[in-house]
Amino acid sequence: MAFSPFKFLQEVRSETAKVVWPTRRETVITTIMVFIMVALSSIFFFVADQLIRILITFLLGIQV
Repeated sequence: MAFSPFKFLQEVRSETAKVVWPTRRETVITTIMVFIMVALSSIFFFVADQLIRILITFLLGIQV
């Protein structure tokens, strides 16, 4: 099977023409949602880490 760079580039162009790019507003909203989820996740893992630390120190009888 022969490889044609010209045909390949034509196919790439036709495929990229089908892509629906997000608008600026959609991109901003998605970015804000990612930052909110990161903040919530970090708070959750901080609280979970502190609870585990308290539980382990209680079980082992370690005085801090």
